[in-house]
Formats: sequence, structure tokens, C-alpha cells
Amino acid sequence: MLTRLKIDGFKNLVGVDVRFGPFTCIAGANGIGKSNLFDAIRFLSRCAGSTLLEAAMSVRDDSARANDVRGLFHRVGDQVAPKMRFEAEMVVPAEAVDDLGQAGRAAITFLKYTLVIRHRTDLPPAMSSTPLEILEEELVHIQLGEAHQHLLFPHDKKEWRDRVIIGRRSGTAFISTAEKNGATIIKLHQDAAGRGRAYERSAALLPKTVLSSATAAESPTALCARREMEGWQLLQLEPGSLRQPDEFNATPRLSANGRGLAATLFRIASQSDPDRIYAQIANRLNELIGGVASIRVDQDEKRELLTLMMKTSDGTELPARALSDGTLRFLALAVLELDPETPRVLCLEEPENGIHPDRIPAILELLQDLAVDPTEPADASNPLRQVIVNTHSPSVVASVSEDSILLASTVRDRRGTQEFDQIDFSCLSDNWRTKVAGRQSTISPGQMMAYLSPLSLMPGDSTQPNKRKKVIDHPEFRIFQPVSKE
Repeated sequence: MLTRLKIDGFKNLVGVDVRFGPFTCIAGANGIGKSNLFDAIRFLSRCAGSTLLEAAMSVRDDSARANDVRGLFHRVGDQVAPKMRFEAEMVVPAEAVDDLGQAGRAAITFLKYTLVIRHRTDLPPAMSSTPLEILEEELVHIQLGEAHQHLLFPHDKKEWRDRVIIGRRSGTAFISTAEKNGATIIKLHQDAAGRGRAYERSAALLPKTVLSSATAAESPTALCARREMEGWQLLQLEPGSLRQPDEFNATPRLSANGRGLAATLFRIASQSDPDRIYAQIANRLNELIGGVASIRVDQDEKRELLTLMMKTSDGTELPARALSDGTLRFLALAVLELDPETPRVLCLEEPENGIHPDRIPAILELLQDLAVDPTEPADASNPLRQVIVNTHSPSVVASVSEDSILLASTVRDRRGTQEFDQIDFSCLSDNWRTKVAGRQSTISPGQMMAYLSPLSLMPGDSTQPNKRKKVIDHPEFRIFQPVSKE
């Protein structure tokens, strides 16, 4: 669970400090850069399992050159920031399995990870494939006695916090940075503080983070942090991918674009009681859109294909390829809700896409049900999952809980002699986020007007003879028009 993320120097994210609850909705205008926050989360996630260059490639524009990663760094005019810095506070799983199948248990499950990267401009041509260098990498624990100062969202201490934040640690960090003979050294420390030696790596020669190579034998806590970060997923559900049948040997896990839906549901059903699982999915879908009698996965032995089938209340059975975009998105999220292997952090852009306005509250309810309820006991029925969405839809903003909303806007800032626009994230007043020490931006009533009363900002003008009348100008809708102050 990602509880706090500080970013400086990544795209237009400068001096950003965001605290996340179980469900967070980020609202903002198109093009403001709110998606850059998701890019930062995705970049950190990929850094936990891939090379730095591969992580950079996963978030950049496809038209950029393969060896030019400057697009990741904050830019003002022709000046590019020399480095970017990330600090992530997170609750990690108590146990994890490494690439060799060895299991490890975290010494403590509340951690802070820091990563500072610079763009290298002093490389010879032979080393141009590694243009990113780690300046600092650190993994430290947050003491159990300090947890309440970091987890500010409402939660039950005994039944939830004391169950997910466990363990004990004293002494050195799990990963630290030091200088040795004029060079930067990244150290991976063993979990038994003060025992055994630290594994040292030269930062200049590292193509990937030290965290990404953590194993159960060397540092099980770092391994648990790695698995946590690898589980931060940006969902970009594509109807075309959701409609596809899956081969028998397909990976039975829903991919970021939605491929593997049939295989994932088949795996979940096979690991439990198939009839019960299919009935749960059908019932959930029926609550959301209505008219659903049953759900199943058809096995075509001849073609070795798995196809998701839905029967409507009138008895018509339809394959996934015949379902609407909105139904498929509902179905994918309903499957994720039942999947014990669902990633621990789900980021979803514009959940309202493909959804009728009347169904937006239903999909928001499903997304909030996907997230952990920290006021209930932490157990298998309440897994440690988190959902972060972004939107520019007034319907979404008006429907989410008031403590979950963050408004993204641009503010003018200056560094040195350069002025620039940077993104700022504000919350409503009397929000749990306002309990933090220091400056916390709050949303003004004027900023929310475009979301809570959008029609008042775009009244019709039927006085001009050549102007086309808008829907709002129709006589039946005069009740929705703002009252004249004249």
C-alpha cells in the first residue's frame, strides 16, 4: 500500500508531496499533468523489477528516441533538471517469494524507499545505452510507534493497523548510500542488523536498482518491498483486449490492458467452487448493470480457447466480443475484486470512459469496494488493496467520498531566475490530510464550481440570431439554468 509519495524533478512534478488513502480520486483539467503522477508510480514500479532504461521506456512517448531519456526530467525552456528524486512510504507484504522460489519474511512492514537518479551527459559512445545513474538509493523502516503519525486516514488501530504493520527493526537501513574512495556505493544490508556483511555495489556501474535484485537470502525485507512496488499497476483497460478469448496456456492474470480476462476468471473459478465464483460475478454484475442471468467461461477443447460468456435475463447467451465497452469494464473490475492475486495498488485513468452517466456511481462503488476498508479487520476478506483514479468528470467528482478527492491544478513557481508552472494537489478543508504539519493546499469553493455546477459556467445564448441553441436552452431545461442577478 502506497501511503505517501514525494516527487521532485519528474516531468512537471516539482516539490510534490501526496498522501494516499485506500481510495483516492484525483480530479483536474485535461492536459494539466495529473497523469504524470501515474507515470511516476509506474516508473518506480518498473524500477523495482527492470533496468532503469526499461523503466524509462515504459513511461515515455513512443516517438522519443530510445537513448534519450531527458523527457523524464523537469524542463523549463531549454534547461533540464539535473536529477529527479522519489520518496515512497509504503506498507509491504509480510512475506514474499523471490525469483528462485525462496520465501522471505519482512523484519518490519512499514518502510520508506528513496531513489535519486541523474541523467548522464559524460558518457562515451560505448556506454550510451545506460544514460541514467543512481545517485542515492535507500530503504529504511518506519518505527511502529511512529505509524500513527504517517497513517492519517481513518482506520482501526487494533483490528487493522496492528495487523498490517508488524515487526521490529533497530539500527542500520536495509539499503543505504555511502561514499568510498570518491565513488558512490550502494549497500544492501542483511536483515539481522549488526550481523553479517553488507553487499556493496558501485552506483556508476548499476544498470538497475539494488532493490530490484533483492532475494530472500540476502534481505527478505527488501524483497518484500520489491514485490510491493512491482504490484503497483496502471490499468488501461482496452475493450478490444477484454473481448479476446484466451488460449489454454495463456497467463491467467489480467494484464494492464485487459488481456487475459477469460483465463483469469477461469483460474479463480478452478481454484475454488466454480459455480459459486461464477454466481458471485453474475450477481455483482447484475447489481451494477442489471439484466445478467449468469456468467461462465466456455472451454473450446478443439481450438484450445477460453471464452467468457454472459447470459442475459431473457436467456440470450453472448460471448465477450458482443458485450458493450461499459459491461466489459464492469466485468473486469468485478473479476479483480475476487482475485487474490490482484495487484496491491491499482491506478485507473478516467473510470467514466465507456460508462453511461447513470452507471458512474455504480462503477465508483465497485472501485471503492476493491480497496481495503481500514475500519474493518485486516484478513483474507479485506485484502490490502488500494485504488487511485484520475478524472475530469463532474459526475465522478460529485459521487466520490469527500475525504478521497484531490484537485490537481497549476501554480506558478520559481527556481533561481526561472519561472514555471508546476502541478499542485489540494484537498477539501477539514480533511485528514490537513492534519499534517506544514503547508497543505485546500480546495476553494470557486475551484469546485466547474465540477459541482458545470451548467452554470456554460449558459446558453439564444439572443444571437445565428447561434445554434444548446440543449440547455431548451424550455424544458430552464430549471437547470442559473438565475439571473439582474
